[in-house]
Amino acid sequence: MTVTAILSALSEEQQGLLAQLVQPEKLTRGGRDFWQGELHGRRVVLALSKIGKVAAATTATTLIEAFGVHRIVFTGVAGGVGPGVQVGDVVVASDFVQHDMNASPLFARYEVPLYGQTRFACDPALTALLMQAAKQALASMAPPFAMQGAQTKGRVHGGLIASGDQFVASAASARQLLADLRAAGHAPQAVEMEGAAVAQVCFDYGLPFAAVRTISDRADDSAHVDFPQFVNEVARHYALAIMDALVRSLPP
Repeated sequence: MTVTAILSALSEEQQGLLAQLVQPEKLTRGGRDFWQGELHGRRVVLALSKIGKVAAATTATTLIEAFGVHRIVFTGVAGGVGPGVQVGDVVVASDFVQHDMNASPLFARYEVPLYGQTRFACDPALTALLMQAAKQALASMAPPFAMQGAQTKGRVHGGLIASGDQFVASAASARQLLADLRAAGHAPQAVEMEGAAVAQVCFDYGLPFAAVRTISDRADDSAHVDFPQFVNEVARHYALAIMDALVRSLPP
């Protein structure tokens, strides 16, 4: 049976999935807890990525090497930077770039050394299912969430996501990051801290990968405001609803 790994960035996003897990079994590897079981008749492994690219890469590699998963899906939060990407929206990744990768002048800026590429694509088929699940989930959720700055009804976007070991929390930092990326031909919809690392690991192992991020802020001077409230009132509900719809759509 195909095994799907669901990576969550935050424990709050994992709680709802854990509550639904049938015949849960916890194993600990590398300081991480992995939960095996079934969701809607599909075999899954749940795990927290931890924060940052190295931690996320370690978790993804362990899922592949120790648990033999066949695909990885990531859910988390991010800062919105694309036009029209607002708080309360979600972005389904088409591909990833590392905004802090710079091995110039040996390699072009943003190019991952020895790979000959700057961006790592998500799996088209799995991403299409995730996009469908996100639209279905958000359409079925009762608006509004009581969050200042959140839209009445979240929208689903698709596109590039930029990852880096930096929490982008000022308008000046966001503007500079975007200007540099766009000058190199990259126009991200969101910024976060883990996805590109997991995408690269899945590329190495030839595994399908897809990711969705709930937009918690606009990666500016308000990025730190009411984050715990947003996670509890919005992100964890999005994560559960989207992953529930996705798992139901996967072949058993």
